[in-house]
Amino acid sequence: MKSRLLTTAAIVAAASALACTLPVLADDFGRDRDHGHDQGRDNDHDRDHHRHPHDIHTETPIKHLVIIFNENRSFDHYFATYPNAANPSGSIPFVPKPHTPKVNNLANAHLLVNNPNNSAANGTGATDPFRLDRTQANTRSQNHSYTPEQQAVDNGKEDLFPKFTGRGTAGGAGAFGTNGQVMGYFDGNTTTAFWNYAQHFAMSDNAWTDTFGPSTQGALAVISGQTNGAQNIVGTSASIADGQGGLTLIGDTDPAYDSCSSTSSTVLMTGKNIGDLLNDERISWGSFMGGFDLTLKNANGTTGCARTTFSSNVNGTIVDYSPHHAWFQYYKSTANPTHARPSSVDAIGHTYEKGGKTVDPANHAYDLEDFYAAVKAGNFPAVSYIKMSAYQDGHAGNSDPLDEQVGNVELINFLQKQPEWRETAVIITYDDSDGWYDHQYVAPKTASYDPTADQVNGPGLCGLGPQKQPAPKGLSGKPVNGRCGPGTRIPFIVVSPYARTNHVSSTYISQASVVRFIEDNWLRGQRIGGGSFDASSGSIMDLFDFDQDHSHDYRTDALFLDPTSGTAITSPPDEHHHH
Repeated sequence: MKSRLLTTAAIVAAASALACTLPVLADDFGRDRDHGHDQGRDNDHDRDHHRHPHDIHTETPIKHLVIIFNENRSFDHYFATYPNAANPSGSIPFVPKPHTPKVNNLANAHLLVNNPNNSAANGTGATDPFRLDRTQANTRSQNHSYTPEQQAVDNGKEDLFPKFTGRGTAGGAGAFGTNGQVMGYFDGNTTTAFWNYAQHFAMSDNAWTDTFGPSTQGALAVISGQTNGAQNIVGTSASIADGQGGLTLIGDTDPAYDSCSSTSSTVLMTGKNIGDLLNDERISWGSFMGGFDLTLKNANGTTGCARTTFSSNVNGTIVDYSPHHAWFQYYKSTANPTHARPSSVDAIGHTYEKGGKTVDPANHAYDLEDFYAAVKAGNFPAVSYIKMSAYQDGHAGNSDPLDEQVGNVELINFLQKQPEWRETAVIITYDDSDGWYDHQYVAPKTASYDPTADQVNGPGLCGLGPQKQPAPKGLSGKPVNGRCGPGTRIPFIVVSPYARTNHVSSTYISQASVVRFIEDNWLRGQRIGGGSFDASSGSIMDLFDFDQDHSHDYRTDALFLDPTSGTAITSPPDEHHHH
């Protein structure tokens, strides 16, 4: 289906090649390679950051957390009729398990017909929600900017999506020629893997972006719970005045510390992110992004920042790496500006300081292929943030549910075959909704009153106004503008031996809840501070059952899926779509 597909033999060979190319620095890190234990070297000038995750105290049995951060899908867009699929003739059928719990979706809210968006106010885009088939998986990206998403909400009426966020696909399979395409949804005949993960493990029907707006806001929220504290470095960023003398980022601007970034506009985020907190506690972690390794050459000959992949599903050639998705590149402390390579496979995920200087140049920022190589080498970081190559990240316009499914399933199949699976949790969630219709509304928890950008409750209003509704205050005592939220509802699935089975949690959570879980599990409840949403986000603990008996073979808790169809298989083939 793609221009560069290799078998697992190829990925094993690639991992082995990487291991051979990058020297093992066991002596430098002081780790006993046979047992993976910390050897105790720790002083001001020679700090060993290579503690084995199994030996670090955690509040839960989870020793490895993997966050697959996909792109641009709302909850109803993927789960509007869950667990019931249309199952038309010729489709991949989906049959739900008995006693699957109800979810808060379009079907159960009785909004598949007589929907408020099917009104004259939406012009030619007025329509009820409608099903998109696998043959219609390639759609246009919708308008998902900060202000249009607020206007679509229309003070909780949720009735102006075609008018403000809708964009139609102009021709081709799945064409819907008006802005009403924003009302389309997929079901288990297309998003089959995600429905199967929800059946076998746990998902939330009450997970939200922390603010309205596009990808970068979500990328920042899931690592820092913060979108203000922005500083323009080159040109002018997509930001507004925060009301306190600073800036809040409300759009996609490339990070200042990235050689692949735009040369006309970049932004720096100040403050801390979860990587800083993990470094302070000597806990291994990494950012793993498709396309990050600028030394690799794809089968089509592309390399550097311009590495590309052809996808037959979207019928186009897609640049693998997107700087404005590169969460940790926005912070000076966690950036790898030149995309420098790790000094060894053993160095992946770790910070090694000698003489007050960081020896390993990668600074926790790696390619997705490095994640596979590290796990295969027995060096599985405690916390791993994953971003697929752009053609597999799910973003409409450069990806689709079918390519997204392949990337996610291959990674999860791979993880379920590892000995560490018994103490691993995978979170699948999203950076934003892409503007796709979702019926659920939550009144603003974080108020904002920018006269132009904010439009939830009327011109200049996100919240009922400073006089009617106390707003969270910044250091100046004024609301922090540009942080209007929660924004839009997104999918959130936990795949783990400790995930509740066929469970739907309705506890309110947000992207910053991922940060909160890391803090609570590894960092004794530390918080980032500075207004981070981690202090107010909900807990994801309801998605787990840590009282389960895991004395049996942990592989019985696995669910292997076919990457193409998304259906269950007995044992997955050893293959990975490798650059």
